[in-house]
Amino acid sequence: MRQDPLRHVPSGEVSLRDFWSGACEIAPLAIGVAIYGLAFGFLAAQARFDLLQVGIMGGFVFAGGSQIVAAQRLVADAGAIAAVVAGLALNARLLLVTASIREIYAGRPWWQIALGAHLTTDENWALLLAGRATGRDLGYWYLVGGGMCLMLVWCLATMAGAGFAHAIPDPKALGLDFAFTAAFIAIARSLWTGKNDLLPWLTTALVAAAAIRLGGVQPSWALILGGVAGAGIAGMAHHD
Repeated sequence: MRQDPLRHVPSGEVSLRDFWSGACEIAPLAIGVAIYGLAFGFLAAQARFDLLQVGIMGGFVFAGGSQIVAAQRLVADAGAIAAVVAGLALNARLLLVTASIREIYAGRPWWQIALGAHLTTDENWALLLAGRATGRDLGYWYLVGGGMCLMLVWCLATMAGAGFAHAIPDPKALGLDFAFTAAFIAIARSLWTGKNDLLPWLTTALVAAAAIRLGGVQPSWALILGGVAGAGIAGMAHHD
């Protein structure tokens, strides 16, 4: 009989074996995280973030795409509210991601649930499901170990990028202002999982374009509307 990859795994004590296994197995993917972390650091420096602020944001928010979008909105003088809402809209998809592995949170105290949800990313979530699909007994601490590794790499890389940008007089003269655009493209490409993503992505693009062209909506808010619409379509498709 084929084993259910999302079977319920009872909660228990801290598993250092699973924690370190998750951290080690995600290390190759952390290289890519470091690259666009550096790019975000360049952008954050343009938004007048200092190293401490970049590090705190990385640990507190820990959402690459959302941080890049929020920083872009600040650089474009769209305002703090637009930056926060844009980041939240882009990261809304993680509600579906965490819901898909809700079994691993069953019976755990609230602080473990909050920690696991905060550390859940596309990378450690995908590794968890892939490992379970092969019959490995992976659960909460594997997810947390992978997430902690990625968060450490992300924070260090973003601070390094910001520090480098602050150390040179004119980052734009070196073409570094395009780095965050390239990083965002790389992030978007990593989120593409196949043809099932086509409808939500098209919905996002069409709603944003219509809001700008037909409704005269400011681009920052149009992107937010598009993101929410796309997330809604993805949620309905996932539910079905």
